This record gives sequence, structure tokens and C-alpha cells, in this order.
Amino acid sequence: MRTFSLFSCLFFFLSVFSTTLFHPGHSLHHHPHSATHNYRDALTKSIIFFEGQRSGKLPSNQRMSWRRDSGLSDGSAMHVDLVGGYYDAGDNVKFGFPMAFTTTMLSWSVIEFGGVMKGELQNAREAIRWATDYLLKATAHPDIIYVQVGDAVKDHACWERPEDMDTPRSVFKVDKNNPGSDVAAETAAALAAASLVFKKVDPTYSKTLVRRAIRVFQFADKYRGPYSNGLKPVVCPFYCSYSGYQDELLWGATWLHKATKNPMYLNYIKVNGQTLGAADSDNTFGWDNKHVGARILLSKEFLVRKVQTLHDYKGHADNFICSVIPGSSSSQFTPGGLLFKMGDSNMQYVTSTSFILLAYAKYLTKAHVVVNCGGTIVTPKRLRAIAQKQVDYLLGDNPLKMSYMVGYGPRYPQRIHHRGSSLPSVAVHPGKIQCSAGFSVMNSQSPNPNILMGAVVGGPDLHDGFPDERSDYEQSEPATYINAPLVGALAYLAHSFGQL
Repeated sequence: MRTFSLFSCLFFFLSVFSTTLFHPGHSLHHHPHSATHNYRDALTKSIIFFEGQRSGKLPSNQRMSWRRDSGLSDGSAMHVDLVGGYYDAGDNVKFGFPMAFTTTMLSWSVIEFGGVMKGELQNAREAIRWATDYLLKATAHPDIIYVQVGDAVKDHACWERPEDMDTPRSVFKVDKNNPGSDVAAETAAALAAASLVFKKVDPTYSKTLVRRAIRVFQFADKYRGPYSNGLKPVVCPFYCSYSGYQDELLWGATWLHKATKNPMYLNYIKVNGQTLGAADSDNTFGWDNKHVGARILLSKEFLVRKVQTLHDYKGHADNFICSVIPGSSSSQFTPGGLLFKMGDSNMQYVTSTSFILLAYAKYLTKAHVVVNCGGTIVTPKRLRAIAQKQVDYLLGDNPLKMSYMVGYGPRYPQRIHHRGSSLPSVAVHPGKIQCSAGFSVMNSQSPNPNILMGAVVGGPDLHDGFPDERSDYEQSEPATYINAPLVGALAYLAHSFGQL
């Protein structure tokens, strides 16, 4: 789980740029032989990872076999069924805000690049459905959303397997009296995006998802306020809504526009776009701030669908693209070439930005247009090359020759900040491991006994350094929202290089 200070949520407006940072690679379309990585293998593993984060009753086809059922009475404290869903990171709390964003990004990965995923498409759908089944339970009652299961402070006082949890499984919600437009609108976005994933393969389920998305978005818009007002002691500093709820309302409306084609949502975006911060210059896309994602999606409507009223969003999207091009004054890179946004879980911004670059390159290509960054023309080909360079760094093309994906490549993190991975599995050690007993393992130098296959950790520091220590959650903790956008990026790269 991410513990953010306000400082770490500010950008570093520093320019660290040298000519060594970027060498335009070969076009991904004309030189399939220039692949340096097995993107297909990485894609498979990036999806298997989600099975290691599952809460609830595990299915018979569970591939992460060292995990067992957990959290089987979740929700009972409030007489609701909240069994299922995902643990966000290395702890045993179910946080609704990052879980919903993870779901939206997994869905967007499939919507954009599912057509080239081949055999992994079904696995990606199952990863999405594990989340949406839970989100449907969390939104079963009108004007109430259950947004968290587990007391984060008490959970963090223990180092125990999810199968052994004995900390309070407290349930927290937003409602009319304690609104949460951010978490509600993100949940609506997740349900709407997922409805598009299941539209052809399970139309009944798809309709259920989109109907619920509509209702949840109405609640988000009608009862406005950030969820970290009413739930501050519960969700802060873990997943405080630092950027406010305006970005989620715009993002939620954008996904509902895509999912329903109801002109009402396009009108909502037209009327409210500016007041919801459409033109803000915030250039960090992640679980907290969705403005960039909304801009890119709405640009697609303009570029590909020719919705002229969304013309301005192309400019807003271009501004983001120009901000992450190596050499721009608002982007920072490590000496080894990794995009660096902040010290805590930086890899989430690397994966989300890489996905955004590839998706936007696709839209620009379809519309036969480019990006103009202050007189410098940036082509879709260049965007793909930048994205590939970031993914390649993550997979091992870096000064330490370290893959930041567990189980991929010859060298990867051995001591990730993850309770279940670090403690002996139930199969090996059937007896309960008590709350504080696990800390001797957490503080040890021994490698994790269970491989959390495909997990991408927070990543190196600004100087490409990585200590590989369990206690260092900022660099060594994996999270669902780091992996979710990477799924789409890897699918694109695997296909481009003829691996899929």
C-alpha cells in the first residue's frame, strides 16, 4: 500500500536530460526482429499476477497455487456480502478506490489491445471479472458504495498471510450523507469500461454492468464531495484523494459515453468539462488523478469518431504527450532512461504512461495526424519507441540489468514487500502464523519463498538504484494498478514483434 506525503504527490519540475536518454528505436512495424524481450512471456505473467492478489473463495483453475481462500466473511460486519475482489498490494486490505482504477485500466487494456491478445484474452477477462463481480456486490444498494474492507492501520501492525487474517475486517462506505464522488465515479468508470469488454462474449453480464454504472455515476454526480473528507482516518494517508473528485467525474462520464452512446453523457462533458478541470496541466496519470486518461479517450472521439465538439481535447492530450517526451522541461528521467515522477511506487507512472503513449499512437495513426510540441513534430512511431524503451527498462534494459517484474528474466526482485509471498505458504506451513510472528521474516534477508509471478514492484530510485529490501515498500511493493496498464502495453508489443 502506498503511503503518500503531500510532497511526494507534487511533480518534480526538474529537467534531467542528456543525449543518452533516448535513441529513437526502429519502427515497431517494420523491424519485428528488433524485439529485445519476450513480451508474450511478460504478458502472460503480468495477468497471472492478479491471481496472487485474489481475495475470497479461489476457483478450481487458480494458477497461483500457493494461495488459498481468504476473507470469506468479508462484509458480515455490515450484513452484506463483500467476499471477493483484490488486495491492492502487499497487504490484506481491500481498497475500493485503487481496485476500481485497476479494473478500468485492465478493461481499457482489453478494449484497446484485446484483439491481439490471442490466448491471453480469456485470462485478462477473468482478471477483470474477479473485480467486477466484487464491485457489483459493493454497489448492490442504491446510493451506497462499500469502499473498503479491513482496518488499514491494524492490518499494517501485522505481517501475516491473507489466509490467517485476524485483524478487524471493518467495512466502510460512502452514501448520501458522506459522499465520495471520486471513488463512486471511478467505480462507475470501471463498470462501464468492463461492460464493453463483455459486450459480445456475455451480453447479459455486460448489460448488468452498464446499468449499474449509470446508477453509480448518478450518485457520484448528485452527492458531490471527496471520500477522504468523511473517511479521512480510514483512507488517509493510504489512498487519500489528493486530486479531488472532478477528474473522476469527467473520466466516469467519458466511459459512460463510450459504453452507452447516450448523448446525455457527451452533453455532460461539454457543459462540465472546463469546471471539472479538462484543461488543467496536471501530467501525472494514476490511481488518484484521471484527467490525462479522460483527455486521451475524448481525443479518440474527436480523432477517430470525428466528434467536432471535443476538438479541444486533442490539444489537452497533446500537452500531456509533450510533457513526457524526453527533453521537455516537465519530465524527469533517471540516468538509465526511466521516466521518473515520484519516489514512491514510480513504476505505476511508467506503466500508465507507456499504455497512454501506445493508445494515443493508435488514435493518431488512424486519423493520420501527429503531435506538435513547440515546433517539434512527434509522430506515432516516436511515441511507440518511447513506450517500448520504458517497458524494456522495466523488463531488464537498465543499469542493474534487473527485471522489475517478478519471475521474468534471469534477475528480478527476491524480497518484495508482500506478506503472502514472503511467508511460507499454507501448504508448507499449515499452522497459523500470528500477527507479529511474521515480522522476523519481513526483517530478514531471506528471499521470498513464494514467487508472486508477474508482480511489478515500485521500481528503482532517481539514480537507477534498487536495494531489494522487503522493508522498502516505496520501491519493493507490487500493486494491482502498476500491472493493469502494463497488460495492454505488453499485448501491443508482443503482437508488434510477431510473438502473438
